[in-house]
Amino acid sequence: MSTASDKLEESLLITDRRSGVTTLTLNRPAQYNALSDEMLDALQAAFDALIDDDETRVVVLAANGKAFCAGHDLKQMRAKPEHSYYQALFAQCGKLMQTILSIPQPVIARVHGMATAAGCQLVATCDLAVAAESAKFAVSGINVGLFCSTPAVALSRNVSRKEAFEMLVTGDFIDAHLAKEKGLINRVTSDENLDAEIATLCDSICAKPPVAVRTGKQMFYQQLEYGVADAYAFAGEMMAQNMMASDTTEGIDAFIEKRSPRWKKP
Repeated sequence: MSTASDKLEESLLITDRRSGVTTLTLNRPAQYNALSDEMLDALQAAFDALIDDDETRVVVLAANGKAFCAGHDLKQMRAKPEHSYYQALFAQCGKLMQTILSIPQPVIARVHGMATAAGCQLVATCDLAVAAESAKFAVSGINVGLFCSTPAVALSRNVSRKEAFEMLVTGDFIDAHLAKEKGLINRVTSDENLDAEIATLCDSICAKPPVAVRTGKQMFYQQLEYGVADAYAFAGEMMAQNMMASDTTEGIDAFIEKRSPRWKKP
């Protein structure tokens, strides 16, 4: 008879919901949380389910074991040496990354240990990232003859071109402090304080009106794809729509009246 702990060990992805925060925990510790086909499927299903989840205000992506994520499962990839399989695999991965960007909730990567290749891509894709001081990052496919092309998409949208390209062509690891300096992550904290730092960031976001956070995430990424004139036109319309929300008028009235706002529940 299997126990509750056995079931947790069998689950590729553990979901925990509390106080407006949904934590998704990668659970292949023996494989350094490598992104197998099955793990990608589990992540896609979990993020798809969050699109219409009004109770979740923030999503935390975490991992069990010694590493955050070692990237794609190379053993599984070598077991299926077919061009069509590789095309489908990287398309599947790309869809997941775009889903993380498109869901309305901010997604925070909770990083410990190493985040390499597609694991580093996950960190770069998440809206925010907090890392333990012991964390290390690399896009190391180049070391086995595979340029990390799909991780490059997310990485090059976080750090400067020259810094991204250097990481991609050397495969060298960088530590958490250098990752913060380059713009790959937001915060570095001691290993023992990692959960507390994540909680502080979650609390700060959850204290804001849901309409502003959801509007803001959509607006932020969409305007990046526009030229300056179109970006301002789009941003202006988004602000006009945002101004019509009841929580926004409540927030402005509360500011004028020097009182605490009374936000509606999402």
